[in-house]
Amino acid sequence: MRLTVFIAIVVLAGTAGELAVSHAMKQIADVHPLTPSTIVRFLGRAFRMGWLWIGIALMATGFFSLLALLSWADVSLVVPATALSYVAGALGAKFLLKEDVAPMRWAGVLLVCLGVALISMS
Repeated sequence: MRLTVFIAIVVLAGTAGELAVSHAMKQIADVHPLTPSTIVRFLGRAFRMGWLWIGIALMATGFFSLLALLSWADVSLVVPATALSYVAGALGAKFLLKEDVAPMRWAGVLLVCLGVALISMS
């Protein structure tokens, strides 16, 4: 049970963090032209974004949960199981960030699901 809970934390917290950081970066816009002063202004705007800090906290939670998980279980189980973050990422991109997800990417998501199912049966 502990293994399942921590896999869920790694997948959901890590993916939610990536989605939050992506949301923050899309609100800030591009860095043009690529000069030191523009980069400093960009970083100043980025560090004032609440979504960036939420994303960093969520990604840190996922990372430290992964470290705990690796101390309890074999890497041959943990790494494929955490590949479910690709599934969560595609779903989050489609429904939360309103991105277009190509059919080929959905096919890849399906393959990841099949691979995780095969690993979990062993």
